[in-house]
Amino acid sequence: MKDKHGLLTGPIDQVLKNMTIPMVFGLVAILAFSLVDTFFISLLGTEALAAVSFTFPITYAVNCITMGIGVGLSTCIARSLGKRAMGDAARVSGHGLILAVLLVISASMIGLVTIDPLFRLLGARDGLLPLIHDYMNVWYLTIPLLVIPMAGNSAIRATGDTKTPAKIMIVAGIINGVLDPLLIFGLGPFPEFGVQGAAIASAISWAGALICSLYVLIKREKLLARPSTQYLLQDWKDILSIGTPAALSNALSPISGAILMAMLAVQGTAAVAAYGAAQRVESLLLIVMMALTSALTPLMAQNFGANNPLRAFEALFRAIRFSVFFQFIVFIAMVPLSLPIASLFSQEPAVQDKLWHYLLVVPASYGMQGVMMMLVSALNAMKKPVLAFTINLMRLFILLLPMAWVGSLLDNTEGMFIGIAVANGIAGMIAYSIALLLRRQAFAKLHHS
Repeated sequence: MKDKHGLLTGPIDQVLKNMTIPMVFGLVAILAFSLVDTFFISLLGTEALAAVSFTFPITYAVNCITMGIGVGLSTCIARSLGKRAMGDAARVSGHGLILAVLLVISASMIGLVTIDPLFRLLGARDGLLPLIHDYMNVWYLTIPLLVIPMAGNSAIRATGDTKTPAKIMIVAGIINGVLDPLLIFGLGPFPEFGVQGAAIASAISWAGALICSLYVLIKREKLLARPSTQYLLQDWKDILSIGTPAALSNALSPISGAILMAMLAVQGTAAVAAYGAAQRVESLLLIVMMALTSALTPLMAQNFGANNPLRAFEALFRAIRFSVFFQFIVFIAMVPLSLPIASLFSQEPAVQDKLWHYLLVVPASYGMQGVMMMLVSALNAMKKPVLAFTINLMRLFILLLPMAWVGSLLDNTEGMFIGIAVANGIAGMIAYSIALLLRRQAFAKLHHS
């Protein structure tokens, strides 16, 4: 529910529920988008799948720019809305979209001229480079089409509306799913583009999302104003002060994941395969937490903008309690389901055994991982993104990786998985303590003022 100024009102539990549920469907659409691409490309053969697999780290790195800008944009807009400054919110929204487009275009131009050396550095052999060129040439030229809907959806979520961004993501996913086989294999009147067809299908779906996002921002939300040279640089500074640490924080997960994969490679191919499959399952098991963080940031930012820290921290601790409870239910469900899921992902007994062990052990720590996710989301809303980045850095590189390494020394792959779970548990307890401290500080400041 919103008041006449667009502020989120009503019971915190209901607001979080109304914002989180649509986001779950939106995130499922994004995951399905990737899975559909991978499935159809795999039908072209191992060479095509391997070539596109090499592109994932690069495409994720470029998308981290937009995700970071989205976090900064959402926080700044929500705080402006909290102050009932609709004009400021619309101005910041426009400036944020310009910034995101300029940054991604710059990254794309660099990417286009560095395809060969960059992908050779990643380990791609010369025989795969033509396929990589086919895909990345189109991707680099059209990725600016995705920037506006990604950043625009962040702006829309800042108003508390998560249903519309979810619908836009679902529509884009459907367009991509329909066009993929037509353009990859040349069905009917369509030409056969092969790997390049997947990139073209994605570009067309992004264009559809762009049109929808701009329509909502301009016509419905009135949240896109003309650029103002007077405020442009200051707004960019405000967005980047939050967006840059957020982008770097997003980049930490694939970096730590790559290090974990290298550690697992010593244990053998079965360990690597099991961990790779586990990451796909984990993305689904944590999808509600990811949706909840997307809802929590604008909700808290609005209330901080309205000088109502009491309601902001009420939202944080309700989200924390829900995280622990919900992920405990997920863990209980995984006890009987872990073995059937492991069998579904591999026919090899060694891979099944390791995957089963991961799904039985690590989900026990997801509740505490959720607490950490909520804290990072809250810190971005509080305009403390550097602290959020530092905490995430410490969780991954001071707790998780060292404990996984110690676990691997004690009990190989199984010990490594136990180490990951223990690290998540410790990180969650530290995050809860920090949340309590921040709440005391905020209330003390409010009392003295």
